[in-house]
Parts: sequence; C-alpha cells; structure tokens
Amino acid sequence: MSAGAVRDTGLQPERTELSWGRTILALLAADLLIWRSWAIAATQPAAADPDPDYVRWAGAATTDYLGVCALAAMVATAVLGLCVLARVRQLRHSSYAPPASLMRWAAAGIIVLGASAVAAIALGR
Repeated sequence: MSAGAVRDTGLQPERTELSWGRTILALLAADLLIWRSWAIAATQPAAADPDPDYVRWAGAATTDYLGVCALAAMVATAVLGLCVLARVRQLRHSSYAPPASLMRWAAAGIIVLGASAVAAIALGR
C-alpha cells in the first residue's frame, strides 16, 4: 500500500489509538521486567567457585550485558512511543495510510525489544 493510499473509512481511529496505547503498556511492562532482571543481577552476590577471579569477571560480564539489554529495550520502547505519537496525530488529521518509514521504525523497535527480552531471559539464568 502506498503512503498516499486512503484507509478504509469504516475503521475507527479511536480503536486504533486505544490498541496502540495497550501495546505501549505491554512494551513498558517488558522493559520493567528487563530492568528488574538487571537490578537483581547487579545486587546478587557471586556464587561460590574455586576461582573467585572467574566468578567476579563472569558476574560483571552478565551484569554488563543485562545493562545493554535494558538500555536497548528502553531505546526501542522510546522509538515505538514516538511512532505511536506520530501515527495517532496522523489519524486525528487524515485518513491516509501510515508512511513506510514509520512502519520501518516501528518494526525495527519491535525487533530490538524482542531481541533484548530474549537476551535478558538467556542471561538471567
């Protein structure tokens, strides 16, 4: 569908806006879970191991990677939030389809957030 194509006039922009709002709330919940796993990993003492230097390095690396996951999730959610704001503003003023660039940014944000969640789950074990 081209950027200038008109949406189906039977669709209700209010429902679309509400669904985007619910999606953002779900993404914020995922962000909070990733941040929580990072905070827990940062405060947990290292497990007992014969080589304390390895344990200290492995614990710090996991905490660092979880921090990167948390930061990536926060940025992805911010990008998705901006996409939502742009789309809601567009729906209020016109009935045109979303521009392809907006959909690309939204897709990239969803992919990054999903990858961050999967990585945080894998690192949290």
